[in-house]
Amino acid sequence: MEKGLPELDRRKTQTAVEALLEKYRIYKTITFEAREASMTASYTERLHGPTNVTSDQTAQIAVHNVDVPAARRAYCEMIESIVERLSEREQLIIRERYLKQDDVFDYKVYNYILDPPVSKDTYTKVRTKAFYKMALAFADRGLLMLGDLQKGKPG
Repeated sequence: MEKGLPELDRRKTQTAVEALLEKYRIYKTITFEAREASMTASYTERLHGPTNVTSDQTAQIAVHNVDVPAARRAYCEMIESIVERLSEREQLIIRERYLKQDDVFDYKVYNYILDPPVSKDTYTKVRTKAFYKMALAFADRGLLMLGDLQKGKPG
């Protein structure tokens, strides 16, 4: 027997999706600081004897300097591909409100950016629908748990 789409709590869904979009905005605006190897040796007291583990600080730093930016890029590309699947109006709302700058507010989007301007209620409906679609896509990718967002669940 096939289930229908889950009924999600609007506020929980909005909070969860906004958190993922905020992470996207941070990744896009905050630069990655590459780590560097220290050139001076440090003394480590070993009272228990050798651990038979060798550490390669340079290799660990090199892996970090390659993997972290790659993971950030992959995350941003995934968010962008999910947003691209939304309708034009939903895309415009999400991009202008959540993916560009910190100081863009809802009223600026529905009064000045959308052409023609829409009412606050219409804007909220379109945004809620976009958040629902995005929550399903994020759940498919393992970024959200739909069970936590369903109506009637304690959260």
